Amino acid sequence: MEGRDAGRELSTAVVAFHEAVGASLGVTAVDQRALAVIMGAGSVSAGELAREIGLTPGAVTGVVDRLARAGLARREPHPEDRRRLVITAAPGAFGDTFAGLGKAMAQLTDRYSSAEQAVIADWVARTIDVLREQTRILNARSRP
Repeated sequence: MEGRDAGRELSTAVVAFHEAVGASLGVTAVDQRALAVIMGAGSVSAGELAREIGLTPGAVTGVVDRLARAGLARREPHPEDRRRLVITAAPGAFGDTFAGLGKAMAQLTDRYSSAEQAVIADWVARTIDVLREQTRILNARSRP
């Protein structure tokens, strides 16, 4: 498989996996992305979440509502300003959803030497940078 074909296949496989994760959790891929941001931050305001995932505050309200209905996140009082709310992930929000993937990826990684793993990690990090930049460009084009 050529590099370009492999990249497209990887992208398609990742999207399909996240669609399956979403179906098993009862949320969308955008909801999963929001949950990952919330989990990474510990807690975020709705405005912070909107900026981080590139949605309007109104759209983020729907995302948080879906996450809360699915038992994956909750709104809580801000620890320093009880008039404000923050969004936190429910403990163990993803449960064992990624356990199989984690195990399979660990087995795959073990096939490569440390030097090869370093090259792969570099490629992945640079790919993430390219994807984020291209996402920023596309989002800028679609906003008036």
